[in-house]
Amino acid sequence: MLRSFVAAAALASFAFAPGLNAQVIPLSTGSPLSGSLEAGDTVAYTVTAGDDFLVRGAVDQLSVDVIVRILHPTGRVVSSFDGPAEGPEHFQFETDAEGDWQIQVIPFEEGSGEYSIAIALLEPVATDPRELADQLLSAYDREDSPGAVVSVWRDGETIFSKAYGTANLAYGIPWVVETRTNIGSTSKQFTAFAVMLLVERGELSLDDDVREHIPELPDLGETITIRHILSHTTGYREFINLLVMTGRRVDHGDWVDRSEIIDIVQRQPALQNSPGSEFNYNNTAFGLAAAIVERISEQDFHEFMEENVFGPLGMIRTMVRPSPEHIVEGRSVGYRPGPGGIFLETGDIGGAVGAGGIYSTVGDLQRWIENYANPVVGSPGTVQEMMTPNVLTSGDTTGYGLGLFIDEHRGLRRVHHGGADMAHRSQLAYYPEINAGITTQSNHAAFDGTIAFRLAEAFFAADMEPEEEEEAPEAAAEAEAFDAEAYDPEAFDEMVGRYALEEAPAFILRFFREDDSLFGQGTGQPRFEIVPTSDSTFSFVGVQASITFHRNDDGAVSSLTLHQNGDHPANRVEGETVEWEPSAEELEAYTGRFFSEEIETFFTITLDEDHLVLKQRRLDDADLTPGEEDEFSGGGFQIAFERDRNGQVIAFYLANTRTRDIRFERVR
Repeated sequence: MLRSFVAAAALASFAFAPGLNAQVIPLSTGSPLSGSLEAGDTVAYTVTAGDDFLVRGAVDQLSVDVIVRILHPTGRVVSSFDGPAEGPEHFQFETDAEGDWQIQVIPFEEGSGEYSIAIALLEPVATDPRELADQLLSAYDREDSPGAVVSVWRDGETIFSKAYGTANLAYGIPWVVETRTNIGSTSKQFTAFAVMLLVERGELSLDDDVREHIPELPDLGETITIRHILSHTTGYREFINLLVMTGRRVDHGDWVDRSEIIDIVQRQPALQNSPGSEFNYNNTAFGLAAAIVERISEQDFHEFMEENVFGPLGMIRTMVRPSPEHIVEGRSVGYRPGPGGIFLETGDIGGAVGAGGIYSTVGDLQRWIENYANPVVGSPGTVQEMMTPNVLTSGDTTGYGLGLFIDEHRGLRRVHHGGADMAHRSQLAYYPEINAGITTQSNHAAFDGTIAFRLAEAFFAADMEPEEEEEAPEAAAEAEAFDAEAYDPEAFDEMVGRYALEEAPAFILRFFREDDSLFGQGTGQPRFEIVPTSDSTFSFVGVQASITFHRNDDGAVSSLTLHQNGDHPANRVEGETVEWEPSAEELEAYTGRFFSEEIETFFTITLDEDHLVLKQRRLDDADLTPGEEDEFSGGGFQIAFERDRNGQVIAFYLANTRTRDIRFERVR
C-alpha cells in the first residue's frame, strides 16, 4: 500500500511452532499432498537437495491460514512465509548445504483446517545471470498467473530485459517489456524531483514552512518544512493507516479522494513527533508535496510531470494516473491470490498522487535513472541533494534522502526505492559507482521484491564484494550445532526488556516470556513469538527477519540488532516491563463504546469470556492481547487506555504503526 518496508515498520504478526504432531514426510516435485491441521499442530515435510539448489513450492490454504517455515539440515530456522490468509502460500529458498531441508506447516493463530502442499521446482541454482532470472521468475511465467518484468542496464546499455506471465487475465494479454504498470511508492522520487525543479527555479526553498504554500494546514506548534515533507520526518498522521481506523476498506476499493489528505491534517490535534526528530514513512507528506507543486506551477500534477519531466526525458509511456477512474492504455491489472487458487482483480488506491500513482515501463525507468548519471532535466546539485541521507535532530542519519533510500549492497553504494499499491509491486535500484541499475515490476500482490537485489548480485558480481559471513567461523559452528529444543526458556529472562531503534527511537521493541514461549512486540504492532537459533539470536516466523542480542563489557544484555532489510541497532530502554495478566473482572472495566472526534469513528470493546474483543462495523472483530498494564494489541492495532484521577477508564489511544495517538473517548 504505497509503502517500502524498512526496519520496524515492516514487522508483522508471527507465530511459534510447537512440537511436531507426526513423522516427517518426504516431498518431491510432482502431485500435491493433502494434509490437515488442528490448533497447536506442526506438520513437517522434507526435500532432499544439494548445495546451491533452488526450491520453490506452495501450500494451498484450502480452509486454514498457514505459516510456512524452512529449516536448515542442521535444524536452524532460515526463513518463513506468512502471506495472504487464503489461496496459495508460496515459498522459495536457496540451499547452502546438501541434505534434508525441512518445510514446516503451522496454523496461524491456532487455526484448523485442510491444505495441500506441492514442490514445483527443485534444481541447481543457475550460474548464468540470464538463466537465473528465468529461474527466479518462472513462478510468474504462466498464462493463468499475474506476471512480472525485469530489466538490467549499465552505462546506458540494456543488458537484459524480459517479461513473464500475464498483464491482464480477463483478456489473456501477456506481459511485454512495454507494458505500463503501477510503480507504487517508487513514484516518490519523481515527486521529490518535481519539488526540486521548483527549488532550482527559485520558486520555493526546502526550508520553507509548508504552510506558506498550503496556508489552510493547521499551526501545530512547530514549523514543518518542505525538507521534512520529502524526508518523512513531519510528524503528520499517515493517511492510509488512519483511514483503516475509520473502517474504510481501501483493500476492497473504497474511494479515497486527494482532498481528504489536507482534511486529515486539518483535524490532527497535535504532531506525532517533533519535525525532523523521527523517520516515519509517510504517504500524507508526499500527497502534500504534489499539492504544493500544483499550487506553485498552477498546473495539475500529472500535467506538470508530463511537461517538465516525462516529455523532456522521452518517457513516452510514463504518466501520473490522477485517480483509479482514469484510463491507462496498455496497463497491467493488479491481482491478489484468492481462495482455491484463483486470482482476484484489485484496483489502485485512491488519493495516491504524489505518494504513488505513476504508471511506467522498465525502459522508461532506465531513462529516468540515466538522468541521474548525466542530468538532462534538473541539475547535478538536485540529484546530489536527493541522494544525501537526511540527518535527524539527534544527529542520526535515516538512510533516506529526498524520495530515495541510500545504503550499501555488498560494497557498492545503492540508491533505491520499492513500491506497493494494492496489488502491484515495484523495485528500482541504481548503483552510481558502476552506473548500473535494475528494476523489477509485477502485477502479482505476492511478488518477491528481493528478486531485484538477488539478480543485481548475479549481474554485477564482479564489482561487488564477496558476501560476508554473517558470523565468525566459531560462532557459525556453534549455531550449526545449536539444539533449539534443548534451549532453556528461562535463559531468555536476561534479554527481557524494551529496546528503542536508533533510527526511530519512538519505535520500541519489547521482549518478554510467558512460561516456555518467547514473545516480542513493537510499537503499534500485535505481539509475536520468536524461536531461538543460538543463545543470543532468534528468528521470527512469518517474515524473513531475526534478532541478535548484544552484551556490554559487564556481560549484561544492553542492545540488539534487528536484521530485516538491513541491520537496525536498538538500545535497551531503562525500566522493566510489567508482567500483567488481568482477570475477567479487571477486563470488564475496559468494555464500552468509544468515539474519536478526530476521525468521527466509533469502536466498541466487549468481553468474550477471558479476553477483550475490538469491534468496528466495517472491520473484522479483533481479539485483544494484553501487553503492559492498560495496553492491548490485536487486529493490527495497539491500544493504550487512559484513566481519570479516580482510576476509571475514560478513553483509549489507538495506533497502527505509522499513525498513532488517535484518542477515543468513552461514551458509554
